[in-house]
Amino acid sequence: MRSHTVVVQSAPDHPPTRGVPSAADSIQRALGRVRRETGSSLAFGGRVEESGVLLAHFDGSVVGPLRGVRLAAGHGLGGRVVAQERPLAVRDYVEDPLITHRYDAIIRAERLRAFAAVPVIVGRRPVAVLYASQRAPQENLDRVLDVVTREARALEQELVVTDLLRRLAPDGHGPVDLTRRERDVLTLLAAGMSDRAAAETLGIGLYTVKGHVKSLLAKLHATNRLEAVVTARRQNLLP
Repeated sequence: MRSHTVVVQSAPDHPPTRGVPSAADSIQRALGRVRRETGSSLAFGGRVEESGVLLAHFDGSVVGPLRGVRLAAGHGLGGRVVAQERPLAVRDYVEDPLITHRYDAIIRAERLRAFAAVPVIVGRRPVAVLYASQRAPQENLDRVLDVVTREARALEQELVVTDLLRRLAPDGHGPVDLTRRERDVLTLLAAGMSDRAAAETLGIGLYTVKGHVKSLLAKLHATNRLEAVVTARRQNLLP
């Protein structure tokens, strides 16, 4: 196969955020759906990193050395779909003339033959690859390729949303869910009102307002009212 040159980069890693799934979790769930819907022997996936595609996610039995393999850019089916940025399928990997076959020993050890592979593209660059594979040659892989492609597109959307939630979360914490009254109190605090003035404006007791303020500080992970207002503005919680 003709070699393709491509610069591959990993999707940005983030610390765990409460209530927000990790990229690894999202990939694993997608592989579970791929295997259930296609009846594949093994569904697996890898993150695209600077040095290649790292195969680290599996649904099904891994009998050989496939786990942890790093595919070089342009080599093997995974390297090829990253280079071309499009889905590909092969009825029999070990006999396909368009693959470099650098990883034949590993594929033979796993006894895998038919593959469908789809790149996951976020921000116009590949960030992962999803595979469905069978331990026997397959003549028609159109349906399998459709399923893997659908899951790859769904995963792209999920990764974008997950990244957005992390960006909005204060200091690595999950998105904030405020009650209507907490939002009212927060708005008045942002306007510079004291607890007593806020209570009079809202027609509620002073200690009720103080209770809402305490709850706001906890939810926004703030140590004082000013910090709570700044965090709320950063998360677009204020009008």
